[in-house]
Amino acid sequence: MRRIARISLAIILSLAVAILTAWVGLAMWYRLPVAELGRAMAGVLFILFGLAIVIALFSRFRIRALVLFVAAFAVVLVWWSTIRPFDHADWAPDVARQVTGTRDGNLLTLTDVRDFEWRSDTDFTERWTTRTYDLSNIQTVDLFMSYWSGTKIAHVMISFGFAGGDYLAWSIEVRRQGGGKFSPMADLFKSNPLVIIAADERDVVGVRSNVRGEDVQIYRLKVSPDAARALLLEYVLDANALSTTPEFYNSITTNCTTTIVKMMRAVGDVVPLDWRLIVNGYLPEYAYARGALDSRMPMSVLRELAHIDGRARESGLSPDFSRLIRIGVPSPIPNAH
Repeated sequence: MRRIARISLAIILSLAVAILTAWVGLAMWYRLPVAELGRAMAGVLFILFGLAIVIALFSRFRIRALVLFVAAFAVVLVWWSTIRPFDHADWAPDVARQVTGTRDGNLLTLTDVRDFEWRSDTDFTERWTTRTYDLSNIQTVDLFMSYWSGTKIAHVMISFGFAGGDYLAWSIEVRRQGGGKFSPMADLFKSNPLVIIAADERDVVGVRSNVRGEDVQIYRLKVSPDAARALLLEYVLDANALSTTPEFYNSITTNCTTTIVKMMRAVGDVVPLDWRLIVNGYLPEYAYARGALDSRMPMSVLRELAHIDGRARESGLSPDFSRLIRIGVPSPIPNAH
């Protein structure tokens, strides 16, 4: 029995060492500040070290091997903790600025609201604006899902609707450097900072539906004006914080979905943990189950009506973009624009 227990413990420890070794190898590959060959060699050497530790765990040297691995991993963690996101770089134009906001009573003034005119992914007119919104005029909150890689993963955006038909969309994105690309794997390892974009819908939504050809869907949420104001102000707080203290984007823990969930919890909404918060392509089903969408029709019908691509392309990214993409989309809020 004691021998079986030792072997079982060695197997469990070996799995833990293997997982941590793989993480360290990838962390070195993505983040060591040396040339590609040096990063590859460092990663391979640590993986060989981890393999030697696993072998030693099944020998009489198991305790010394485990102590040695813990000490080595602790050194890696110290190095990892020193990596901080940078706040100045040659950013890609569409994420070059971080929106910030100030409030004076019911008036919210936002600086660096994006209003790009897109002709292609590389051909656009760059515009950043300062705008003032009356918080007492907030009426609706809408959820945009932009499917860029099948049906399981999407980019999530939230848009606030104001009296008179104005909309302000918020998008939590990777702050890429010029020429850089989004990599879910690399962004697990402190590769790029987070940026919060506030923009016109015909910019931040339209570039995905009309220019990049993504499958964009809209879901109108059952949210009171008070809750909408609280959520908008939480966006502003987070944006202001990012402007002074950069934070890394992480494909699992700090992304467009998890950050929205954090904000919703901050304003008092209960958001239970659910696998659909990670596999976020199914977020509309989660919202439907939570009673946040129009429950007068089945979710399958809502999903069918949510597709905006045809109407978006017909609009041609016109100033009437936001109204046109909502035609035929049901809303749980009476008389919503």
